[in-house]
Amino acid sequence: MTKRKPSSPTPSPWQRRLLTDLAQLAEQHPRALQVIGRPTVDASGLATIRISLHTADVLRAEGGLALEENEELLLVLPSTELRPPWVLAPHRRFAGTPHVLEGHQLCIYLDASREWDPAGGMTAVLNRLWQWLTDAATNQFDAATALYHAVGGVLHYTLGCPTIVVREPGPHSPALTGWLTPRSEHRLDLTRRRTHAHSLRLPVLTLSHSLPYGAGGTLADLLNHIDDTHHPAKSPTTGQRGIDSYAFLRALANSARRNPQETCQYFVLAVPHRDVPTGPPFLLAGRLPTQASDRLRTATQTGTPQQLSVLPTDVREAGIEWCYLSDERPAVTTRRDAQRPTSAFHGARVHIWGCGGIGSWAAELIARAGAAHITLSDLGAPVTGGLLVRQNYDETDVGSAKATALKQRLEGIRDDLTVDVCAPPPSPALVAATQDADVIIDATVSVTVGRFLDLLAQQPGRRAVLAQMTTNTTTASLGLLTISAQDTNQGPLAIDHAVGRHVLAAPELEPYHSLWSEPEASDEIRPTRGCSVPTFHGSAADLVGVTATLVTLLGTQLRHPVSGTHLCAQPHTGVEPTHHFVPYALEPAGPSVP
Repeated sequence: MTKRKPSSPTPSPWQRRLLTDLAQLAEQHPRALQVIGRPTVDASGLATIRISLHTADVLRAEGGLALEENEELLLVLPSTELRPPWVLAPHRRFAGTPHVLEGHQLCIYLDASREWDPAGGMTAVLNRLWQWLTDAATNQFDAATALYHAVGGVLHYTLGCPTIVVREPGPHSPALTGWLTPRSEHRLDLTRRRTHAHSLRLPVLTLSHSLPYGAGGTLADLLNHIDDTHHPAKSPTTGQRGIDSYAFLRALANSARRNPQETCQYFVLAVPHRDVPTGPPFLLAGRLPTQASDRLRTATQTGTPQQLSVLPTDVREAGIEWCYLSDERPAVTTRRDAQRPTSAFHGARVHIWGCGGIGSWAAELIARAGAAHITLSDLGAPVTGGLLVRQNYDETDVGSAKATALKQRLEGIRDDLTVDVCAPPPSPALVAATQDADVIIDATVSVTVGRFLDLLAQQPGRRAVLAQMTTNTTTASLGLLTISAQDTNQGPLAIDHAVGRHVLAAPELEPYHSLWSEPEASDEIRPTRGCSVPTFHGSAADLVGVTATLVTLLGTQLRHPVSGTHLCAQPHTGVEPTHHFVPYALEPAGPSVP
């Protein structure tokens, strides 16, 4: 009796469809496309077929990928249409080119979830491949924006590892000592100085070349990649100093000896981009597991390792755990809101008076917009459970003063934001605010506060723009923003009265008349039985929506403010016009501007 040889895996129905399409295309275009040999299917179900493309006619440009007259490539076909096919180069000539992964995989789909449509079949795949080759040969790829280009084009991340946050610029020399400070179970902050007793020491080392094949999976792999300078894709980047494997080992061992037992030994590598060597290097963070770190400490107690071969096997072959690195250095980071109106708040000093339905949300939006300093003040009512329906607080805030609770919330949003709490208006202590702040926002709906702002508007040479924000009583879906620019000696309340007369006389603005009309008894709500103060109707969704619109409108004017009033309506109200600006002018009122 003989053992039967197991049958070879066969292509799935999806793979057969793609292979049939490929054969037909090769038959239709014999000069451009050839299929070489038969497909193979591996144990994981992936089918691979070799093809040859006639690339002699592809346009070339200086700095582009050097193509031969014909390029042989490998098409790898998943068993289902859920993933797109991918393309491998059976050589390393493409290593180091942008959008070439680990030296040999062509990244023809940058975002497969949006770019891959299986309905296109093999024709779409080949069109995509052809476009990739054309873009590469004509130097269309921007290496500076290829995020992981410096380290083989792939994300180095081990599931479960913490994220390392980097905000300080640099590194500015080939070898530095850094410190990692735990901020949470999932986060460590990298700094050049020790900031906490539990901070961990680590080496921050700069390489002289990129890592077009990636950084490897073990310590031995990494050290070999650091010393591998033979590939033409790596050597030309130098001219800048960098460390070798010996320096890496020495720095790693020195840090390990100084860190406590039973802690992972981390490191950060600064990897230059091959095509943008003068730009900021890519930062790659990894660590040795705890057991390997302890073995490294023990093995190097009597001296510094000279080379990889002297390390114990379990250290040399230890797997590296790669950490996600949140690179927030100014040189590599562009704010996602850089071109939006709220960018006007970036670096600003802002006063927010009133921390209720509008003020609490406005404060958070402005904090996220990058304000440098926010001063909060409120009339002093504590947070109650009923307010959680629509104000920016949570259960832990109940019983706290609103300004105090909001300060704590804002401080949790950004490390670099300064928040303080001052006396509620009208307080003489706030007079200086017109000179210190860039903008003062009144969200109190208090006539007294409005009168106080009118007085502040008359401060000679005042710096602050004065603004009032409010909403309507019945739905909290209409918004009103009144602005007093620095060249106007009337405050928002006086401007509001003047604009109100204009609006009430304008039939086309009738939906906004309620903002200047006394509410009927049925327009308000008494949130609890008894003598509770009537208030407006509105949900958190209403307040967030209308406040966001008002903050954005204020942002549009903050750099070149014009006194007047913005009226706005949320889309679900059906109110027209949804936005209208009435510029302020001394009597008679000026014309309205749609």
